[in-house]
Amino acid sequence: MTLRPFHLAFPVHDLTAARTFYGATLGCREGRSSDHWIDFDLFGHQIVAHLDPAAKPVAVENAVDGHAVPVPHFGVVLTMDDWTALSERVTAAGVQFGIAPYIRFKGEPGEQATMFFLDPSGNALEFKAFANDDMIFAT
Repeated sequence: MTLRPFHLAFPVHDLTAARTFYGATLGCREGRSSDHWIDFDLFGHQIVAHLDPAAKPVAVENAVDGHAVPVPHFGVVLTMDDWTALSERVTAAGVQFGIAPYIRFKGEPGEQATMFFLDPSGNALEFKAFANDDMIFAT
């Protein structure tokens, strides 16, 4: 089976801020849009920012590898080169990290590079990469 792109729709309280963050800061190509939503290409996946002026982030965290991981969150498993480039891009843009880029589970099955940050509406994003993709589902 060939892996197909996923689709995720999520709320944002400001479409202009979402357009700037996902488009300019993260480098996502914009697709279709209306006055109430915007499609973005997030590394080949379709995400859709839907306007909800009352949108509020959920403030739940779970402990993982000594860090408070925000729940819910979404993101993409990137190649290590793409992860490094994105890390440099968001750092240069002044994005504040919830969990700064680092290597999680170092020396263990599932070792991965990871970083977490919030979009302007408080949606949590995680981007990660594995030196060996065979470790993505390692136990």
